[in-house]
Amino acid sequence: QVQLVESGGGLVQAGGSLRLSCVASGSIFGINPMGWYRQAPGKQRELVADITSAGSTNYADSVKGRFTISRDSAKNTVYLQMNSLKPEDTAVYYCNLRLRPFLREYWGQGTQVTVSS
Repeated sequence: QVQLVESGGGLVQAGGSLRLSCVASGSIFGINPMGWYRQAPGKQRELVADITSAGSTNYADSVKGRFTISRDSAKNTVYLQMNSLKPEDTAVYYCNLRLRPFLREYWGQGTQVTVSS
């Protein structure tokens, strides 16, 4: 079993920054692909950014140049640094892990990010 616990969400003014953290624990071996998704009210969950086992990163066009995903493999932790936040970034942000070798997906409980204008 795998558990993911997110933290770092909150309320921030437009133009501000937040840093999300996600700690993975449980039956985890090696370095697994991880990512951040978000879901705004009335919208589908969407990929924000992800990072492969090798460290390659991928971003949604809407956050490129503003958000940075990184990981500390020794701590089984993934981060999302969010700068220049906009009201449209308001959503619940979810951490995702795909456990090798079969890439079974696990999700955190989510953390609310609210950006005021």
